[in-house]
Amino acid sequence: MPSTVLVGTQWGDEGKGKITDLIAGKYDYVVRFQGGNNAGHTVVHGDVSLALHLMPSGVMYDNCTPVIGNGVVIDPGALVKEMAMLQAEGISYDRLKISCNAHIIMPYHKDLDGADEKMLGSNSIGTTKRGIGPCYQDKAARKGIRVQDLMDEKIFRLKVEAALAQKNPILEKIYGLHTYTVDEIMDEMLPYARILKPYMAETTQLLNDALRAGKNILFEGAQATMLDIDHGTYPYVTSSSCSAGGAAIGTGVGPMAFNKVIGIMKAYTTRVGGGPFPTEQLFPENGGTGEEAEVGEKLCAIGHEYGVTTGRKRRCGWFDAVIGKYAVDVNGLTDIALTKLDVLTEFETIKVCVAYECDGVRYDYLPMQQSVLFHAKPIYEELPGWKGCDISGCRTFDELPANAQSYIKHLEELVGARMTMISVAPERDATIFNDFE
Repeated sequence: MPSTVLVGTQWGDEGKGKITDLIAGKYDYVVRFQGGNNAGHTVVHGDVSLALHLMPSGVMYDNCTPVIGNGVVIDPGALVKEMAMLQAEGISYDRLKISCNAHIIMPYHKDLDGADEKMLGSNSIGTTKRGIGPCYQDKAARKGIRVQDLMDEKIFRLKVEAALAQKNPILEKIYGLHTYTVDEIMDEMLPYARILKPYMAETTQLLNDALRAGKNILFEGAQATMLDIDHGTYPYVTSSSCSAGGAAIGTGVGPMAFNKVIGIMKAYTTRVGGGPFPTEQLFPENGGTGEEAEVGEKLCAIGHEYGVTTGRKRRCGWFDAVIGKYAVDVNGLTDIALTKLDVLTEFETIKVCVAYECDGVRYDYLPMQQSVLFHAKPIYEELPGWKGCDISGCRTFDELPANAQSYIKHLEELVGARMTMISVAPERDATIFNDFE
């Protein structure tokens, strides 16, 4: 049976939730392999839209086992709230499995995250201040606290004591913040331990046994390629490996198990937080004027471009084929799911960035030098739109307007991979399966 990795290919918010929710029911297991509750997937249950931040999307299907892998960092309080939300909607999470090796976000991680961002001022990265980065820092420094530690009160107390010996002086003397006692941490975290203990599992063994038994697995990424700690627009990135290779690292399943890699691409581009964004159409409040401001505002309004987790207004711009091609290479994409094509229906003409220019040099590839990318100017091709054509009812590629078909075919040529799923409206079934197997 096939196992599939699903990843974002831009700066996140490409509509991974819809595509994951659409195909998850075909899989026996759906596994989150990186990130924390700084990510958000919107899934549909009846007439209700639910925002999942830690829970794998497979929880929506009775036949599917949702798994939180070792590469995820878990805020126990956030996960317990999510479980309560699902329970209120009558959705069972009884099948949930949590890796005993996943790291725990502690209260001081959140404090340090917010304080670091404040200290950086205008150079801030734009984190969600949920403690994700500091938790991954402790993991890399071999000072982290894992789910399995939370389940052993004696070990947990010893590790909290060691952590606070280091964190409290930083909180107090550098940032002037509240410090913690061991008992404060224990009193906050141990109730979560009692709730989560039944779901703890040796997930690496579980998943490899499932593969040997012929089961199929969907590895569900959060964030996106351009936010990858190694391959993204560093330092304006997240703290984990959110490209396809991270699925192996974050679960303990070897890469030879992956038969398909699906990349989610929005029909335009958005970004949240700081960092370079060559095709950005600036909002008026950020200095945009004329056509640029009009395009940015229109994309944001029609596309409802506000963060699931943060509510922040997303930066918006035209499709960037340079980034698209890079994502195909980095992830080894076999398929692309193109989302939000319907948003472009409101435009007479549509621009596509095919290269960059900086200091008289043309870049047909993503320049690695940070200074070049920051100053890169997009080189656009302009394509005719399909304004006035309602594509929300299209269910085959041939039903799309001719200009929409040409737009998709051109993007395929530019990035070098087939667009086998095309989303034409927000609803789950408003998707064209274009030779997707």
